[in-house]
Order: sequence, then C-alpha cells, then structure tokens
Amino acid sequence: MQVQQDSDLAGDYDLLIIGGGINGCGIARDAAGRGLRVCLVEAQDLAGATSSASTKLFHGGLRYLEFFEFDLVRKALIERETLLRAMPHISWPMRFVLPFSPDMRFDSDTPTSRLLSVAMPWMKGRRPAWLIRLGLFLYDTLGGRKILPGTARLDLAGTPEGAPLQDRFGFAYEYSDCWVQDARLVVLNARDAAARGATVMTRTTAASARRDGDLWRVTLNSGGEVQEVRAKALVNAGGPWVAEVVAGVAGMNSSERVRLVRGSHIVTKRLYDHDKCYFFQGTDGRIIFAIPYERDFTLIGTTDAEHHGDPRDARCTDEERDYLVAFANQYFERQITTDDIVWTYSGVRPLYDDGAKSATAATRDYVLSLDTQGPPILNVFGGKITTYRKLAEGALAKLAPHFPGLPGDWTAGVTLPGGDFPVTGVADLIAGLRRDYPFLDAAWAERLVRHYGTETRDILGDAATAADLGRDFGATLTEAELRWLMDREWAREAADVIWRRTKLGLRLTADEVAAIETFMAAAAPITPDHGTPPEG
Repeated sequence: MQVQQDSDLAGDYDLLIIGGGINGCGIARDAAGRGLRVCLVEAQDLAGATSSASTKLFHGGLRYLEFFEFDLVRKALIERETLLRAMPHISWPMRFVLPFSPDMRFDSDTPTSRLLSVAMPWMKGRRPAWLIRLGLFLYDTLGGRKILPGTARLDLAGTPEGAPLQDRFGFAYEYSDCWVQDARLVVLNARDAAARGATVMTRTTAASARRDGDLWRVTLNSGGEVQEVRAKALVNAGGPWVAEVVAGVAGMNSSERVRLVRGSHIVTKRLYDHDKCYFFQGTDGRIIFAIPYERDFTLIGTTDAEHHGDPRDARCTDEERDYLVAFANQYFERQITTDDIVWTYSGVRPLYDDGAKSATAATRDYVLSLDTQGPPILNVFGGKITTYRKLAEGALAKLAPHFPGLPGDWTAGVTLPGGDFPVTGVADLIAGLRRDYPFLDAAWAERLVRHYGTETRDILGDAATAADLGRDFGATLTEAELRWLMDREWAREAADVIWRRTKLGLRLTADEVAAIETFMAAAAPITPDHGTPPEG
C-alpha cells in the first residue's frame, strides 16, 4: 500500500535515509512496510562500521541496572524474545555464567555502589552475592520473560563450567541472554526493506542536502556518478557520523552531540569446551564477556574508551589488547597471552552525550530529534542493537504527522528472510539439509543455517555434490554462496563477505582471500550497487 501523495509535492521519495547500519536499515524496513517510498544510502558497505563490530549480543544490559537504567533494560529485555522469534537462524539463546568469590573487590562509582557505600559502608568496593542475585531477579522479571530460562545457582566444582576457572571461584550464577549475527541482521533488514519496495544504494555518499520549499534536495555521489533526488523527509542514521551529517551535509546547527566510545575485542583460540558465555567482573568496576565464537574461537570484550578521530580508523590498541588479556587472566586458570589472539576488532559506539563523567557511565539509550523548520529531518542519536526495532517504530511515530494515513506498527514477530521456522527448529533444519545434501558435513550445514536459515536451500539448489556449487574458495565458501552474496546482499569486495556477511576471514589464507577479491572484481553482479537485488 502506498501512502496517498499530493502529486505536486511528492518528490522522488517520501523518506531518504542516510546510513546503512542497523538503525538506518531497521527504519527503512519499517517505513517501506508501511507503504512509504524509501531510499537508503550508505557511503560504504552495509554494516560497514559499528553495526558489524559489536559484542554480538541481544541482551538487556545487566550492568545498566547499576546505573538505574531500568526503563532501558526493560525495553531491551522485552525486545530480546520478540527478535529471537523473528530471526532464529541468526540469533539464538545463550547461557551466561557469572562466577563469584567473596574476596572480589571493585573500584566502582555507579549510583548503586555509592548508595551501598552510604547505607552499608562496610560493603564499600564489593558487590555482595545478595546484590547480584537481586539484580538477576530484576533481570528475570522486568521483561516478562517467556522463552528463555531464568537464573540458577551453579556449583563450579567438578563441572565443565568450572573447569577453565581458577579454584577461588566456588559457585556462579547462570542467566540467559541471546547471541546475534550482527552484520547479517543489518543485511537482512535491508533485504526485507528492498523486498517491500525500498531502494538501497551502497557505496553512495549523500554529498549535500538542502531544503527547497516542502522538499529536501539531496545530491548523491555513487562512484563519481552524481544525481539529485527529492524527498519529503530525511532520516540521519549516520551513527558515529550523525553530527557530521547534521553540520556537513544538511548545513544545520544542533546543540545535541554524540560521545564516541570505542569498544575493542580480541578473538583467541578456543579457551574451553562448553557452549556457555562467561560474564567477568573487573576490579575497575567494568565487566567483559568471554563468548564461544565461530565453533573454534573465543571472543573477549569489550572495552570502553573515548574515541577521537575518524571512526573508520578505530583499532584495538595494544593497551586495550593487554587490558582484555589481563582481565580474562583474573578468572581463567590457564593464563592466555597475546600469542593466543587470532584477530582483533573495534567499533565506535555513538552514544548520546548526556554529560556523564565517563564513557562507561554514558547512557546507552537513544534520542530521536526531529527538526521541522521546513521539511522534516530526524536525527538519530545513540541506541543499541537490541532495541533497533523499537527505535525504528519510534522514528516512524515521530514522522507520522507528516505522512497522513500512515499505517501503524507492524514489525513485531514478522520474520526476516530465512527466519521462517520455529525457535527450536535449528537442529531439524540442519538434519534436513544433511539428508538432502549428503556432501555437507555437520559444521558446514550448521554454518549455512546460522547465516541463511531456510534460504540455504535456495543457495544449494539442486546440487548433488560439492562440485555442483562451483569453485571452492576455501573454508566451505563456494561460488554459489559467493554469487548469492553479490547478487542478493550487496557484497562487492572480499571484506564484505569474509568479515561481515560471514566471519570466514578467521579461516581463510591470504591467497584464498586474494582469489575471492579477484573473482568478485571480475564477476559482474546482477544489479549495480545502487539497485535493488532481485528476490527470485
């Protein structure tokens, strides 16, 4: 359904969205599904910055309870299960083990720690077991949990969960959250937006935008090809570049600012044998996670450091690397070293600048700022991956008065491409693939399902052998899959494939990566960068 237009004022699009991260793609999907004519432009690749460099969790943010961010946690916890139902291929439940020892001390300046030090001064520097249990009780109940199991006490002696840990940890608390393939989440939102009529233009820069009567005139540059489009409203979902879009593209002044906070991660060889995550509390009051990653690795992160300079230059510094290693070594019996690290990555989180004293204390909630001094522009500040869908609903609610007759919210429970199966159906999906495609081993079949869900069969087609899938690029990446990513998911360079659409860069050699790059440069995709990939 298209929203009724005044032909003289319609322009080329109803909504032009700048930024192809999770917020921009989420808003594009929601808006296209309501019948708006949507164009999304992204200067590089979808999920090319912050949205592919997260800790990759759908979680309520247990530690935010210490900052009394109850509403933020509640919204995120409710969303957790809504999202899990819509994307059971790229998101799944995970149990988190929080080890406890009475000798643990913390240098913390959170509202909770300050209150505790006043009411119970002998507790200064401690998070007593009862406080942790209270926090977990709130975590279990604030969001109306239905699918995920609740908190349990776990004795560590003689258990798989206790085996990797130092002996001083006698017990732990175990609670639930969810894992998510972050960059795939972005791409699938873009694909669903395109399927509903949106135009998605990657490698396209919004060079300038100016108000002209009741419309925005936006100059786009796609590889040197310049065009001007008109839109009734702009959405600035530039993430770390949101302030640059306000000032440099739209030529506007704003008192609102973002705080750029770098979160760095290290990936090591697999450190333990079970499939649960660890939640570690540090003596500096911070926390990190140690998470099973891509079957053979462990992901450890994240840091919170003020970032200055271009967000695309964000790297895990030696200081951050050493910090994460030392943090993990406070818990693991076998001490890890930098020799165990196989990869590092960093993302810059564009937090709304609420004046907090530290990066850790800055709010993770989002702010939607609408300027209506002429045709509207909506600036998106902050946000977190778990609440992207609610952010999109909030964005459309802000814009709704400018689009009379706009339908209401619709995305809750609507599956993303490939996610049309039950939350508990992954094992059956994998088993069915291995039955119908006997050349798939367990790891290959699981990887495909965890990336493409029910669409895996569209990639494999009528292949009877692995050779029928075309060229083998290594690490189970075949020509059939690579062409799918180029033709359906806007992949244009090797990095798009091996570090965003998949994480096969952890397994591929330099020569194999070079071969992928050469193939992609020579193989013309079905559609240009600025087109809408076909759905059939």
